[in-house]
Amino acid sequence: MNHCDEVRSRIPLYLDDELHDREAAELESHLANCDACRAFSENERSLQSAIRSATPLYQPSAELRDRIESLLEESSAPLAAPQRLRRRVEETLSHRDRTWMLLAAAAILVAGVLLLLRKEQRFEQPSDFAAMAVDTHLRRVRGQLPLEIASESAGDISNWFVGKVPFEVKLPNYQESSGQERLYRIEGARLVGFNHDYAAQVAYQMKRRPITLVITSNAVAMPSAGERIVSRGLTFHYDSINGLKVITWADRGLTYALVSDLEERGQQSCLVCHAGTKDRDFIEGLRPQ
Repeated sequence: MNHCDEVRSRIPLYLDDELHDREAAELESHLANCDACRAFSENERSLQSAIRSATPLYQPSAELRDRIESLLEESSAPLAAPQRLRRRVEETLSHRDRTWMLLAAAAILVAGVLLLLRKEQRFEQPSDFAAMAVDTHLRRVRGQLPLEIASESAGDISNWFVGKVPFEVKLPNYQESSGQERLYRIEGARLVGFNHDYAAQVAYQMKRRPITLVITSNAVAMPSAGERIVSRGLTFHYDSINGLKVITWADRGLTYALVSDLEERGQQSCLVCHAGTKDRDFIEGLRPQ
């Protein structure tokens, strides 16, 4: 540390009148002969004056003042200190602590504003249905939730759910009927519990990455929360839970949740139901504008 750095480290003490006699005289002598340090000192003085002249953020009420004074009067007397020490502490508190308290208050205010802005930018908490879909997806990937039917046929899986859930599950079979390139593969399905009822879980795989579709009745769950995007008259809700993309929507009396780790918001996962050429504009419509 050179001499100027040492002087600048002591300027706050000097401005708070905490340097006396020889120390203060030496610092003043340096400032008189050093333009850089003198400019630094003036900047510090201006900042200090601005902080000290700032209006307090909060004013305590008369009731709060009375309560604090009452508590202080009832408390035991502090240990006595020499009068000179008391004056020095009082001087320090009147300058330095007030400065730091204002700085701390300003920092708290800024943090509060940032937190509010962050809350405004965030969407609501994910719905219970979306959270359940993610949980069953993760358990399936970890091998904790084995499939009850293993089949690559959409028709076989749709038929398997008959009588097992109180709604009709009809999976599209674009790939089987059109003979087009297989963009995804159905692996199987099972029942999962939700809100004291059964929901249908269908397992897919695309590019060796798992996709889970969960279906229930509108009477049991409705999509909510998340970022909303409308395409072809349907409202899709996008959430990100545990690093996974979740899309929920309702259509014709049923509520769906599609879970994947695919890019962007997981729009590619929609190909499991909309793989036809005519649906390409539908997928594109799900991209945020």
